This record gives sequence, structure tokens and C-alpha cells, in this order.
Amino acid sequence: MEKHIDKFIRYLEIERNYSKHTVLNYHLDLEDFKTFLSDADIEKVDYLTLRKYLAGLKEKNLSAKSISRHISSIRTFFKFLTREGYIKVNPVVGVSSPKQEKHLPSFMTEPEVVRLLETASGIDERSLRDRAILELFYSTGMRISELAGLKVSDIDFISGIIKVLGKGRKERIVPVGETALVSIRKYLERRKKESDVLFLNKNKTRMTDRGIRGSVDKYLRAAGLKHGISVHTLRHSFATHLLDRGADLRSVQELLGHSNLSTTQIYTHLTTERLRSVYNKAHPRA
Repeated sequence: MEKHIDKFIRYLEIERNYSKHTVLNYHLDLEDFKTFLSDADIEKVDYLTLRKYLAGLKEKNLSAKSISRHISSIRTFFKFLTREGYIKVNPVVGVSSPKQEKHLPSFMTEPEVVRLLETASGIDERSLRDRAILELFYSTGMRISELAGLKVSDIDFISGIIKVLGKGRKERIVPVGETALVSIRKYLERRKKESDVLFLNKNKTRMTDRGIRGSVDKYLRAAGLKHGISVHTLRHSFATHLLDRGADLRSVQELLGHSNLSTTQIYTHLTTERLRSVYNKAHPRA
């Protein structure tokens, strides 16, 4: 089992060019499955074995989303083993993922976003950095990992575009608003250390995802926003506000870096819910 996992992980890293985070999740899921199998031969794994494993996951009170991720990892693993000829029959065929509840992502209203942005109003280097981070999040809708990986050279200040390295190491070009660009310029002008890394921590090294999340959380608390608002809410707000103002779904898909349009379509539910709320409050016979 171990040698098969090693070959599969190399396949994900080299041939599929998956991100370190994605590869780590696959590895963790398969190590868990390996522990369940103990010393059992991989070729003897069948439908019944997999059902027992899934039953064990349910007993651990894992969410439907977590169980689905485990199934997805195992499905991709056995598909690889079958294609490479390590096993003859794929036992995952017929194994279905648990039905998941659809949770609509939360988002901020436009006044709430303004309130959040204005909490970072200092003129010292750290405050200017944090204001630039908040402005850039809302201006582009990029993920935390994408923002953390940015370099100064990725930004075209004249054309108003940024080169972003997204999931699966796929590059995309996204427009950025002038307000965010001005905030970035102010931060870079005040910053003492010369570096191509865009956002630096107090040790003058690249800010991590965790560091960025911690900085943004501080301003979320300062703005006194409702419970459940997080860094990722800025991404949801970016998409929702674009659709509210008439952007088409395909364009929003490109801006967010979604590989499937179905992932972006959840935001249409948000705008529909908002329209329904407005209708119910405003229409005399709603």
C-alpha cells in the first residue's frame, strides 16, 4: 500500500501539478485509509471493504463534506491504480458520496465592506499594508493563498492588472481597481525593505496564509461585523456585488478562478435570495 501511495503522490505532484495543500490532503486521506486496511492486500479491497470504511468515518461524526473528500481521494487513487495496471478491478465504482446540504456563503453589504476597509486607517507601515490587503481582497476576490503568493512584479500598475497563481498552479490575469492600486503604492512607498514579495510580515519575510487571516480578523472584529464573517467572506462579497450590479456569470467565474461554472452558480442563489427579500418587503401583495 505504501509504495502505491508514494507513486500516486508523485503522479499528483509531477504530472497533475497539484498544489502542496491539495497533495497533502490526498496524502492524509490515503494514510487514514491505509491504517484502516492494516496489512490487507490492496488487490483484495472490494465494495464491502469500502462500505465498512465509510461506516467508520460516519461513526467518527465527520461531516458529509469531509466524508465526500475521503471518497474523492480514494476514488482518484484507485482510478490511478487501475489505469497503471496495478489492480484489475476498480472497487470504488458504485460507491456514492453522501448527500450534502447546500450552505449559501455569507457576504457583506456594500456599506459593511466600506466600514471594514475604513478600520485600517493608520499611516504606519503595518496599517498601510493591512489596508492594501483588505482593498486587494475586495477588489479582486482572490483566495488567501493567491494573495499571500503575490510579488510586486506580478502587478501592472499602468494597465491595472495582476497575474495570479491559482489552484492547480494555473495562472490567470485579473483586473484590479485604482483604489486598491493606490493603497498598494502607499504601502510600498512607506515600506523600508526592498523585496519583490508583496506583503511582508514583521520579520520582513513573506506573510503566510495564517498571518494574513490573523491581520484581517483583527479588522473584522474592530468593524463590529456580524458573527460568521471571515476573510473568505470578502471573496463572496466581491462575487455577489458584481452579480448584483449586472456582471455575467462567466466573467465572475473567470475572475474567481473557478474551473467549473457550477461552482460560481451558488452566487446566483445569493442574489436571488436578496431580490426575494427586497420583493417581500416592498411589494404590497408579496
